[in-house]
Amino acid sequence: MPQSAPTIADRRPAFAILTLAIGPAVGLGICRFAYSLVLPDMRDSLDWSYATAGAMNTINAAGYLAGALLAAPLAKRIGLLRAVHLGLAMCLASLVLSSISGAPIPFGFARVLSGVGGAFALVCGSALAASIAQMHPMRAALLIGLFYNGPAMGLIISGSISPFILQGLGQGSWWIVWLVLTAISTVLAVPLVRIKLHPVSVGTSGQESSVWPIVPYLAGYFLYGAGYIAYLTFMIAYIRDDGGGAAAQSAFWCLIGLGGISAPWIWRGLMARGRSGVAMALMIGLTAIGAALPLAGSSPIIYALSALVFGNGFLATTIATTAFARFNYPEPAWPRVIAIITIIFSIGQILGPIITGAITDLTGTLSAALAVSAGALALGALVSLFQRALPFSRSHSAPGKHP
Repeated sequence: MPQSAPTIADRRPAFAILTLAIGPAVGLGICRFAYSLVLPDMRDSLDWSYATAGAMNTINAAGYLAGALLAAPLAKRIGLLRAVHLGLAMCLASLVLSSISGAPIPFGFARVLSGVGGAFALVCGSALAASIAQMHPMRAALLIGLFYNGPAMGLIISGSISPFILQGLGQGSWWIVWLVLTAISTVLAVPLVRIKLHPVSVGTSGQESSVWPIVPYLAGYFLYGAGYIAYLTFMIAYIRDDGGGAAAQSAFWCLIGLGGISAPWIWRGLMARGRSGVAMALMIGLTAIGAALPLAGSSPIIYALSALVFGNGFLATTIATTAFARFNYPEPAWPRVIAIITIIFSIGQILGPIITGAITDLTGTLSAALAVSAGALALGALVSLFQRALPFSRSHSAPGKHP
């Protein structure tokens, strides 16, 4: 059979994966997480309660759940790369809608749309990244980590811009932030739309893709989803209520992103041994420490440490899940397994913001939300320790085949 022409993934795998990372950079780092930056102004301008504000992230998580459910069958039908492109288009549309209206129904629809699109970009993009990494086994852990730099890059982009627009233009300028982020995301999308990759087979069933043996892993990831999103939803409001201006908010957000970018370099050795739940447990535990630090004080040093530790742990946790799927399942099962893990994670995300938002309304303090967030993360770390490597990883992983 004639061999197909080499693509950018064959010649420059790191560049190809960083290009794929644009999907989660827009879908998660900008569409999802920038909401936390804009939330205080939207809450003041639109007279939202904390429960309403949290519900908007719950709606986004519901869309993310729907996208995770649909990702594998969609990819089987149209291909992984086209599914990523579709997700990116949905995210761009959601940003436009977010800038048009802050009324609950249209804005809520935009949040659903970005959730579905973000899931397509992450689930299908991570399967593509894992496939590219598999072709370069000596660098596989680092290459997969580069893909998860996407959300961190989006965090830094949104954090570098949004607080200063809001401070410079005053109350009610939230819609301008969304408009500016739409323009930036459109420019970022161009390389991803133009990239060409070899098609990757997508499996949706099979005995070796059963997820019953990884119930402890799924339970830990569920608690992680519930805990981390509460921190990201309300920490900017927490800093602002403590007197932090645009510079403080921007620095905090960018430090989360920098912590995330450092994760693949710091933890690649641990990820290379991520056949059980230990790697994820350690990363969730690190995230819990980051979430709990603001409860110990409100100094700039504590906030900076919290951002760096949290950012490093929360993005490393996501890297650990893809490595876990690679080690424990055959390649055709990766999209389905990653999608199922993402589904469980999404259910946690649905519950986290609305529960912590309601707790904040009842107690009148955001510290209660942070305490619940840190507690859920700590419990998730503990549960994940019970996960053991699957038989597939022991029987199919030859020395040198995995990083």
